[in-house]
Amino acid sequence: MDIRVLNYFLTVAAEENITRAAALLNITQPTLSRQLMQLENELGVKLFSRSNHNITLTEEGLLLRRRAEEIVALAEKAKHELGAGEELAGEISIGSGEYSGSAFLAEMLAAFHRQYPEVRTELFSGNSDNIKERIERGLLDAGLLLEPVDVAKYEFIRLPVTEEWGALVPEDSPLAQEEFLTPEALSGVPLIFSVRDKIKSEIINWFGSYADKLEITALGNLPYNLSQLAASGMGAFLNIKLNCSYDGLKYVPVRPKLESRLVLAWKKTGGMSLASKRFIDFASSYIHHT
Repeated sequence: MDIRVLNYFLTVAAEENITRAAALLNITQPTLSRQLMQLENELGVKLFSRSNHNITLTEEGLLLRRRAEEIVALAEKAKHELGAGEELAGEISIGSGEYSGSAFLAEMLAAFHRQYPEVRTELFSGNSDNIKERIERGLLDAGLLLEPVDVAKYEFIRLPVTEEWGALVPEDSPLAQEEFLTPEALSGVPLIFSVRDKIKSEIINWFGSYADKLEITALGNLPYNLSQLAASGMGAFLNIKLNCSYDGLKYVPVRPKLESRLVLAWKKTGGMSLASKRFIDFASSYIHHT
């Protein structure tokens, strides 16, 4: 398999039509069909189910699409990284969740860009588990992770910011009238949690003796989507405070205080590009002097 053919395959998978895909790729339809047949023969599997109007991926095709997207992304990343000349260039790939501390990350990336304007930044959004997985697979150079998180396999720096926990509740809820919310006040209340096991454990520990009265109605990994569930009345969404507003919802802090720190983490092993190494050095100095 070569990268060019994988790009052909991904274009056809996206368009579900050979004619449209060939036009986008600026090649003839017979050439594209021949390349796809050769790919199927090379792999020994059928990648597409064909009909008169469109083509869809088989189970094997779906698996190849996931792998091909990773391979193409890594190839593009390598091309950017190895294309640096005397002036530092290339690309850095950073992962981050949605945090108040994301503003700190943005300021740091902007400062890095001012010093190295030829380096392009790719920002991936996800939760800490997604980001760690992509760091392991080489798709991200570093990631901003919310503690508690296992960083035994990583080098890391803690950011000088703290994330405060509270609950997003509908504005017309009695809970919205409270100055803060205690474990007792939230016991028996339908709750919406992060899907991350370590975060769930942290929150359950915070509830202490009221933990056996928890009523979890929904779990998820994207705060905005979970906030919509809270706005629809499914429960109080326990989450870190974000620097944004949610229509129809009010953020109420919890007491006793529950806080989390953020870490910028990267793999201990080598293999980083010059641009990525320079960013880690820059980030370490930036954080140390903030």
